Amino acid sequence: MMKKLFLLFLLTPLTTFCKTAAKVVGISDGDTITVLLAGNIQKKLRFAEVDCPESSQPFGKNAKQFTSEQVFVKQILFIETDTDHYGRTIAKVYYYDDKYLSREIIKTGLGWWYYYFSEDKSLGDLQQHAKENKRGLWQDENAVAPWEYRKAIRNN
Repeated sequence: MMKKLFLLFLLTPLTTFCKTAAKVVGISDGDTITVLLAGNIQKKLRFAEVDCPESSQPFGKNAKQFTSEQVFVKQILFIETDTDHYGRTIAKVYYYDDKYLSREIIKTGLGWWYYYFSEDKSLGDLQQHAKENKRGLWQDENAVAPWEYRKAIRNN
């Protein structure tokens, strides 16, 4: 028992130190923002665990607007989780102290749970709930996942 408590004590601060504070200075689309770090360094962040419709897809502009309303010119905290093939940092973005932006996007029906890159099944439950209640993009019975949309464009 003592070992478990000690291990928990050691690991808890590590997650706190991994969070980076930044100010959001740009919104590329529903799941990609630009932040300003200390020293006036800009960094592009792609949200972890969510994929929003492309701007040319239905609800793409709505997703961008939602993200803008939530975080534009505001302070956020983020945790880097990976880098994508475009060189963007994949990150979990938090605002208002504890709100996880990817979760909020999925809950409002403005993005898909990116299950291929996520193990958080609660996000899938939120997506199902949004779909059942026809929130956001789920109003469209023929909604196409962004990864399928991008694949179709590449194949044309």
